[in-house]
Amino acid sequence: QKVSTPTQAPPAGYVAPRTSFGAPSIEGMWTTNFILPMEASARTPTLTLPEKDAKAMADLLAGEIAASFDAQLDPEVPVNIKNTSGLAVVRGERRTRAVVLPADGRLPYTPEARKETVTGGPSTYDNYEERPNWERCITNLGLPPITFMGSTNIRHIVQTPTHVVLRTEYGDEVRVIPFTATHRPKELHTALGDSIARWDGDTLVLETTNIHPDQRSERTPMSTAGKITERFTRISDRQMLYQFEINDPTTYTGVWRGETALNRLDDSIFEYACHEGNYGLENILSGGRQNDLKGISVKAGAEREE
Repeated sequence: QKVSTPTQAPPAGYVAPRTSFGAPSIEGMWTTNFILPMEASARTPTLTLPEKDAKAMADLLAGEIAASFDAQLDPEVPVNIKNTSGLAVVRGERRTRAVVLPADGRLPYTPEARKETVTGGPSTYDNYEERPNWERCITNLGLPPITFMGSTNIRHIVQTPTHVVLRTEYGDEVRVIPFTATHRPKELHTALGDSIARWDGDTLVLETTNIHPDQRSERTPMSTAGKITERFTRISDRQMLYQFEINDPTTYTGVWRGETALNRLDDSIFEYACHEGNYGLENILSGGRQNDLKGISVKAGAEREE
């Protein structure tokens, strides 16, 4: 699939087209096909880079990501990551990161949450429920907020007067979100959280609460008390500005925000299948039992002798 990445700033005063029922139209296929780290680093302290430097940085990051997955014997990611459109282009600028607030581009973790990102959780080989949801094909890249920015991942958006639907190709997950001011009762919450929609001018605003506890380590780290606010604003015929805000005092010392862009795709979504983890689960847990017999403890992806 060929993805067109706008490299010019959007036209001033752009007005989004309307649906048949008068709402701003963001319907259709939208995708990402670029490299966008979440945070700033020592190598990328500035939010933007000129085109020449951006290409060099994208090539460097793609090589590092590919090498990491090569080491894990993953045949897919190393190929895909080298075929992106480079660093993300947002409002005509090459961006080095998603985080725009705080201004330093670093996530404001609490000390406890920062420690968790380094040490990881307890051993995850004792039973199938401790294996990652993405590995078990339960949830994948449809989780809010949109933070995976690697190879092409289409999102099909459908609007009705009462709902907006977001279907993600990678994982084949669907968020059916009502236009309402009231969240659903706990019994109706899903693995993707509980989302409600509203319009703020020409911007679609989605508010997600009741984050499922199993998702803590698989998305942007959050507690079950956190709230995600997403904003979708069409800024040209070919590009949509995507902004998100995370408010979770349990995990972060302050509210933080990120942004990127979704680009129009004149193509269709394909069927997605996820079977590897399901078929491999028996061997994964059997390997854990072999480690038990050998006195090897596995934690945070590292092995050590007891």
